[in-house]
Amino acid sequence: MTDFRALIKKRITDLEDIAESSQEATATVELDQTRQGRLSRMDALQGQAMAQAAEQRRVHTLGRLRTALERIESGTFGECQECAESIAEARLKVDPATLLCLDCASAREQGR
Repeated sequence: MTDFRALIKKRITDLEDIAESSQEATATVELDQTRQGRLSRMDALQGQAMAQAAEQRRVHTLGRLRTALERIESGTFGECQECAESIAEARLKVDPATLLCLDCASAREQGR
């Protein structure tokens, strides 16, 4: 079986490294019209908004991964929170923070 603890810790480290390198992109955009043109400011504002959205997704993913580590410690990792059946290892490799087996996730998406 895959060492999910190591996989999750690696993903957390990777996301934390991305955070350090992307801080400049989320910084406040200067609106000084004497230093840059209107289109450049619009591009900068759009870039800033995209970087902020990516940062929000990164923070959310970090939270999910840390919760997955807690589930490993408590012995509930890989257990579907809906039906208590085991989540397929292949599914956990793709997203080790997943909470539902494929059947329960599909049922939820279809509104059942």
